[in-house]
Amino acid sequence: MTSKGALRLGVAGLGTVGAGVATLLRANADLIAARAGRPIEIVAVAARSRGRDRGVDLSGVRWVDDARALAADPDVDVVVELIGAAEGVARDLVKAALEAGKPVVTANKALVAVHGADLARLSERAGVPLMFEAAVAGGIPVIKAVREGLAGDRLDWIGGILNGTCNYIMTTMRESGRDFADVLSEAQALGYAEADPSTDVDGIDAAHKLAILAALAFGRPVDFGSVVVEGIRGIGALDLQFAARLGYRLKLLGVARRHADGIETRVSPCLVPEGSQLASVEGVFNAVLVEGAFVGRLMLEGRGAGAGPTASAVVADLVDVARGTAVPVWGASDTALSASRSLPRESFVGAYYLRLLVRDQPGVIAEIAAILRDEVVSVRSLLQHGRAAGTGQEAAVPLVIVTHETREAAILAARTRISALDVVLEEPTMLRIEAG
Repeated sequence: MTSKGALRLGVAGLGTVGAGVATLLRANADLIAARAGRPIEIVAVAARSRGRDRGVDLSGVRWVDDARALAADPDVDVVVELIGAAEGVARDLVKAALEAGKPVVTANKALVAVHGADLARLSERAGVPLMFEAAVAGGIPVIKAVREGLAGDRLDWIGGILNGTCNYIMTTMRESGRDFADVLSEAQALGYAEADPSTDVDGIDAAHKLAILAALAFGRPVDFGSVVVEGIRGIGALDLQFAARLGYRLKLLGVARRHADGIETRVSPCLVPEGSQLASVEGVFNAVLVEGAFVGRLMLEGRGAGAGPTASAVVADLVDVARGTAVPVWGASDTALSASRSLPRESFVGAYYLRLLVRDQPGVIAEIAAILRDEVVSVRSLLQHGRAAGTGQEAAVPLVIVTHETREAAILAARTRISALDVVLEEPTMLRIEAG
């Protein structure tokens, strides 16, 4: 990297975020140069289409056909990877750049979550930074807050609302009473959800982010494979109605919690009390909660995606690189990271919401109660949504059970046995309850 003059960037990917970075660097060039101590400019780009109008002037910027060539380009000081995906060109480029001794700035949450442990070792060996503020929660500066701002504290809990698409869908379902499929279609039309929404609505996007946050919070190598992941496809308008009657709101949460025997990491739809901090985070907004032994509870909230917020986070990392500011990828050197194990789902403990659709006939509640008793699941409350409209054996009513704290192994076993009863007409819906 040159010691004087402009910091020269090779940018791979000119989609929404890449174009946003180019726009921000031009719009705020003087301010950024003053804060970075030198100008920051794009000298080379790699993208699929040269002719596409991206709304930013790229005249004078050199185009490269193969993004991987940026790693060896002598005129590029820093590689900015904005392609996305955990495998393929993105991984090849980042690996080659680090091996060539070039700093890397990326917004690629999947890459960092899946390959972050190996890439961190490459970064440490080469003595160059791997920066990824934009990979989690867009413009919310949560990486720096956790890794640097809270470096002196022991963190015991981190998580929150990590996917704006899911938060928008569930907010709109609650406010409108419409079903999942209808609201998802609206989110796609508005550009809040992709044509293939699986990564968002099945919880994968939030799980990538949670794996990164857990590694930073607990000082251990990133472990995406251990995250228990559930999405929101099974959530119905009825669940949102019951949640409101019980004094809760429904959110897709990522939660990482420290226990004496290891780390719990999971992404799942959860009920949170209506008066809690997370309950008030609506629409496409993200929020990250952190609890530390000395700092107590902190919450950071903002837009978790989009060209502007994500570009802001990318440029913040570039300013750090220009200044020569660098910290270990996971907050400590590889040899100093914790070996805390990831806990299996069966060991998790919490309170649960269980919604059943059952035949409206005598003895049903007694059968269900017997199973819960056998599995040592204590019931806190029971709510039945009126009597069935019809008559006969097929008349059905929804039934909601809220439990006291219990081991997840117990509630999973109870759910399996309950679903096998003749009087239960569909797979029960099970949701965690969090303090929020």
